Formats: sequence, structure tokens, C-alpha cells
Amino acid sequence: MGQPIADHPDRLLPADPGVRDIARSLFKKVEGLPIISPHGHVDAAIIEQNTPFPDPAALLVTPDHYVTRLIHAGGVPMDQLGLGSQPADSRQVWRHFCEAWPDFEGTASGYWIRQEFAHVFGLPEEPSADNADRLYDALQAKLSEPGFRPRELFKEFNIEVLATTDDPLDSLDSHAALHADPSFAARVLPTFRPDQYLNMAHPAWRDNVDRLIDTAGEGASGYAGYIKALEARRRHFVERGAVSADHGVFTPATLKLDDGEAERLFERGRAGQASPADRDAFEAHMIYQMARMSVEDGLVMTIHPGSFRNHHSPTFEAFGADTGHDIPVAVNYTEAVRPLLQDFGTAKDFHLVLFTLDETVFSRELAPLAGFYPSVYLGAPWWFLDAPDAMLRFRSAVTETAGFSRSSGFIDDTRAFCSIPARHDTARRIEASFLARMVAEHRVTEERAHELIVDLVDASPRRVFKL
Repeated sequence: MGQPIADHPDRLLPADPGVRDIARSLFKKVEGLPIISPHGHVDAAIIEQNTPFPDPAALLVTPDHYVTRLIHAGGVPMDQLGLGSQPADSRQVWRHFCEAWPDFEGTASGYWIRQEFAHVFGLPEEPSADNADRLYDALQAKLSEPGFRPRELFKEFNIEVLATTDDPLDSLDSHAALHADPSFAARVLPTFRPDQYLNMAHPAWRDNVDRLIDTAGEGASGYAGYIKALEARRRHFVERGAVSADHGVFTPATLKLDDGEAERLFERGRAGQASPADRDAFEAHMIYQMARMSVEDGLVMTIHPGSFRNHHSPTFEAFGADTGHDIPVAVNYTEAVRPLLQDFGTAKDFHLVLFTLDETVFSRELAPLAGFYPSVYLGAPWWFLDAPDAMLRFRSAVTETAGFSRSSGFIDDTRAFCSIPARHDTARRIEASFLARMVAEHRVTEERAHELIVDLVDASPRRVFKL
């Protein structure tokens, strides 16, 4: 047998020997740098309480929609993967995963999981139907060791900054506890995520708005109380160390309404009388308002549009959101964000990070926007695009227009804690590969490439997210 591909030192580096030598040197420059993760979905309580991971399926399969969606596509029902209200046998969930392992060949998730098995858990063999139980037992034994608790892995992974994603009414007690703990040197930062309070179409919007105003409206009612409450909760997040506010929207539409029209739409929504056009207009106005608040309180504003959430209604009704059937749609950025950028695009210290699931806008819209507006930065390839080939396409598409300085640095955007080092290692290898080609083509000097890769991996996320 040859060397396992998860251990190959040149994985993801260029095939051409000369270019590969340059890429090796560039990757070595950043391989050991700490991980900066300014957007993700790991629960802070897991880190604060140092809760042991329960079992291999609960850690590596059930919470990862990249994984469950592909197993489901192969014919395994969702309720057999640990999703839904009824508990599933974790060993059987693991068996389904191992049987489906060949289906992950060539996928980004297969690459990350293979790296986890080799470099986090030290497994000597890849999953199969024949070794499923043996691997389950080996992983379960690893998870029972003190060194495999979240805080110990946090140190092992060399994570310096990890941002979570949090409800506006979250107490953020776990973040406060971690900040006050002298034995925990890293930073775990909350992120303000108000989608369910801005989008009238969300089934809990009215209840959420009532709770928000009651909790933080400072005695005001109606639309005025709603705005005051959002501003107050953002201040609470800033006090707990937040550096950004994240917005998951169907489209990046923005709209500036006067207070009277905004209040009329707000009251229609609370009365259950808002039309689809009303709901869209109000959400677009509130994204504009979020930008206004970011200019005032300094939170970096990130926008993640272009996902048709919960595409399969029966699955959503049975198993809830984030279960693998959010499907990308085309987006328009140039017209959609113009109202926001007209007023705030050149505002001092405002940072707006634009993401997309529609890679056709990389060169057509996003790079030109970031190449003019001081506030605009290019969000890293996200979700279905955070894969090796898509990352290379992103870098090729945006660099000739916006250069290297206008990108956010890598965003792992993950709930799968143990995949974080594999994801960041992937991004660093891809940046090394792209820069190596630029050097080989005499478009960038090798000396300058060594400076650029450090900036892309380390300085960019610190600069863009005000770390």
C-alpha cells in the first residue's frame, strides 16, 4: 500500500513539480499560524462547560448537514440519522455513515472527514460497512479520554479566536464565563444574528418581536420600541466581546423607508396582515437599519444571502431547519445593496462583508463593489463553495479586479467542531496553490507571495473583523 492520502504532505498542492515546490514553501510559511475563525456555529456552552462529546455519531454525523444530506440522498431516512424528535441508535447511525462512505469520495466533506480521522483521531483505516463497529468503538474510547474534551481540543487545534452565532436575546453567560476564566486564554466571541426578528415571514416573528420589546425596549412600544430594543441588544453583544452582526437573508435587498412607512409595515406584520411584498420591503429596510446601527456601534456587518431555506417542506415539518435541504439560488448584489451603500459605503470604519452561494457574481458584481467601496470586503467562499476547486475559482475570479487586500480571510462557518483544523488547513493549501501559480507565471515575486499568504491567512481576518 502507498501512503494514505490524508497524510500526503502535498495534498491539494499543484501537480506541476515546479509550481508545487513554490506552493510547499508558501504553505510552510502559514501552516503553524493560529486559527482565526470569525464566523461559525459551535455552541459556546460546549467550550465553557467542557462537555465530553457523547458518541461518534452525535459528534461527526447527526449535526453535520453536509454529511446527513448525502447519506439521505443515498436512500437512508432522516430519522435513521439521529434527526427528529425520536432518539436513534447512535451505533446504527454510524453504520449508515460507514456504508455510505464511498459516496463521499471527491466531496469537500469527505476530504475534511478523512483529515479528521487521520489527524484528530489517529484512525488507521477508513470507514466501511465491515469495520463500522470497530471504528465506532475506537472513536468512543478516544472520546472518553481527557485530552478529547472540547477545551483540550481547542488548544490542540491552535484556535486563537472562535466566533459563535447567537440569538439577540441570548444571555451570553457562557461567553462571559469564558472571558472571566483565567485558565482559558483564547477568545470565544458572540455574533449578533437577528434573522428571526427581522423577517416577518418567519413563523415566530411576532412572538420574537414581543419578547424583544418587552425585554429591551426601554419602555417604548411599537416600531420605536422595536428599534430601541435591537440597538440595546447589540450594545449587550458589544459588551460581551462581539465584533460582528450576521444576516442570513434570501436576497441582499436593502431599502430606506421613512419612519412612518416602516411603522405602518411593522404594525401590519404584528396584526398578521402583511402581504409578501410588505414582508420583503420591511426586511430590506431592516437590513438597511442594521447597516446604520453598525456604523454607529462598530459591529462588522456580514450578509449571507442566496439560500432557499427548507426546500423540502415534509422534511422541514418532520425534522426542522438545518437538515440539509437549503438549496442555493441566484442573487443580484449590484442593485440590491445600492441603497445601503449610497448612505454608508464610504462611512468611516464601517465594514460590510458580502458572501454568496452564487459564484456567478464573484467577478461580475462582488469584486467590482469591493474594488471601489472602502466598506466592502469579499466574504470567503461559503458553504457549497468552501471546497478546493471552488476556492480556487473564487480567488481567480476576484483578484484581478479587487486584489488580495479586499477579502475577509477564510470562514469555516461550521457546527462540526472537529473539522475546524481540516477546513483551515484546506484554505491555506489553496491560497498557497494560487499564489504559487502567480509566482510561476511571473505575475508576483516569490518574496511578495510570502508576504501575501500571511496577510490572507492571518492579517486579513484580524483587519476585516476588527480583531
